Amino acid sequence: MDPVKAWWKRNRPKYLARFVFFLTQGIFRTFRLKVEGESNLLDGEGGKIVSSWHGRSIIPAYHLRRRGIWALFSLSNDGELQSRFFSLLGFQMIRGSTGRGGERAAIEAIRVLRKGETLALTPDGPRGPAGVVQGGILLMAKKSGAAIIPMGASANPRWLIRSWDRYLIPRPFSRASLVFGEPIFVAEDADEAQLAEIGNRLAEAMNRLQEEAEKRVGIKPELPSGATSRSDS
Repeated sequence: MDPVKAWWKRNRPKYLARFVFFLTQGIFRTFRLKVEGESNLLDGEGGKIVSSWHGRSIIPAYHLRRRGIWALFSLSNDGELQSRFFSLLGFQMIRGSTGRGGERAAIEAIRVLRKGETLALTPDGPRGPAGVVQGGILLMAKKSGAAIIPMGASANPRWLIRSWDRYLIPRPFSRASLVFGEPIFVAEDADEAQLAEIGNRLAEAMNRLQEEAEKRVGIKPELPSGATSRSDS
């Protein structure tokens, strides 16, 4: 491989993360964000898992920055870029996914949640399908006793990237909305059927909250293509 290309491949996540960070900082200084229902996150004891669809993660990430919240990202190149970006926002990192390093990452996440910390997850990530709740978030909630706090977010005007998750980036001077829902718990003895039912409830809650956020900023709701659970992932 060409030395310049090899250098860029090694260093691309670091420099792109910094570029995206400074770009979004400029955007977020101009937009107006209204937050509703945050007491669902702040009230109560024990660990919390804040949950948004992958394509709507930038607005909650900005609002929850510099709080010492944990985030989980895959060991892929895209995961490296995202982890560096979220680190610049003040999040603490756990690396791994269902594909690589998943068991170690899940054990670390459960340990963090049992200590009463907060973890940010996108249950349809890192590769989709969009709007489908993967089983990892349900397992972590089951093993840790943590509450899952669903979220919905939107902005107007905005860019929607042509990616599998239709990733949303607010435009400068946009109106934005972030809505927190009521906590969802997973019993320690929940079986596969119960996990599937809870996953469906979580997907429905996140879709409803996203619809509410869209309405708050004057946009016809656009939901992910899924909206089901996949508890066997």
